[in-house]
Amino acid sequence: MERHSIHRRNTPGMGIIFLTVFMDLVGFGIVLPLLPIYGQKLQASEVMIGVIMASYSLMQFLFVPVWGRLSDRIGRRPVLLGSTACAALSYAAFGVASTLQGTTAIALLLGSRVIAGICGANIAVAQAYIADITPPDQRSRRMGLIGMAFGLGFIFGPALGALSLKWFGHVGPGWVAAALCLSNFLFAFFMLPESRHAPDAVAPRPRWEQWRHTMKHPQIGLLVLVFFFATFCFTCYETTLGLLVSRNFQLDPTTARDAEVVSILFAFGGVIGAIVQGGLIGRLVRRFGESRIIAVSLFIVGLSLLPLPFIKGHTVLSLRTLFAPGGGDWWMLLAAIGALSIGASLTRPPLFGLISAMTSAHEQGATLGVAQSMGSLARIAGPVFAGVYYGLHPALPYLVGAGLSLLTGLVTWWFLCRTSSVSHPVPTVESATLQQTPKV
Repeated sequence: MERHSIHRRNTPGMGIIFLTVFMDLVGFGIVLPLLPIYGQKLQASEVMIGVIMASYSLMQFLFVPVWGRLSDRIGRRPVLLGSTACAALSYAAFGVASTLQGTTAIALLLGSRVIAGICGANIAVAQAYIADITPPDQRSRRMGLIGMAFGLGFIFGPALGALSLKWFGHVGPGWVAAALCLSNFLFAFFMLPESRHAPDAVAPRPRWEQWRHTMKHPQIGLLVLVFFFATFCFTCYETTLGLLVSRNFQLDPTTARDAEVVSILFAFGGVIGAIVQGGLIGRLVRRFGESRIIAVSLFIVGLSLLPLPFIKGHTVLSLRTLFAPGGGDWWMLLAAIGALSIGASLTRPPLFGLISAMTSAHEQGATLGVAQSMGSLARIAGPVFAGVYYGLHPALPYLVGAGLSLLTGLVTWWFLCRTSSVSHPVPTVESATLQQTPKV
């Protein structure tokens, strides 16, 4: 009863944490689609582009569990504020890099992503924040708000990126993202309440002991691995979409107009993701259960990746082109991206809802940090893999990603869906976890 009253008292914090994460991801969405294009403009190799993309995730892999454990001890608010402030600094470095040339520019571009990765704790801590103020049986739906923030971030972020390119040239996106993150810090500083008013006095486990503790739970360990492969496949798509579309539709990514096309495609995927996670995910989970939604989402992603590298055209994307006789290729590309966005949007909320519900209250930040860290590991391997194999043949990252996604969906169906007929096993699982796991 006491815990339930805590959930109700902190419910207004949902809107504030959503806005905080949304504003952070708008800044992220401004920069991310443009990284491969900026790398090409600076004459970086495909491998170096992959390294720049992966550097952020390498730092996340190393540091997100640290911030998660720290938020369990000192509270969510100070960690979120520190992360947001450092994000503003990293985007400022990105803006400076865009004014330079050659090796210096590439090094500063890489450095900006390293800084962003070290301080980028927002998602794992925001998920722990939501878990603090949400009953277990509602977490999948509310975790969808994080996914919705992702989707909206990739609507407004790439759109702002395209506008800043148009208005300020290649220097614009980095500084616009920095200004947005600074505004986000000020908003959170004055508006974001703390969700853990009495943090548990629990001694943190050493880093690798926390990993072992999390992964030894059979269902949590499997879900963390599923998240790794789902993220790996999607990151291959993220890393190479701009390069693929430029190649298959004969675009010049060094021009602002053609760079805008890539931003528009990412924004389109963001619209689809926001619709799915903002309104549909809760109803789908109630009807089919978390495990089935996760498995089906992976099947959708796999089937969507297969045709992408083979869609080619010779026209420029515009409303007139879409409704002209030669616009069929763009419609095919949009259909594939739309389906992929639906599948990817259905994976994260139920997956993290289940992980959170299976985790004891005093370890939400640590466990979700391990899961996000595994996703960061996928974001290390994915861009490097995609960069190398795209150089060998543009279709390879998509075909391998499709195969992995379909295989992961089959494993999920076999080990999670076949062993549970209960749509919401959350409270029972959490209770079992608490009984099996001694609290340190």
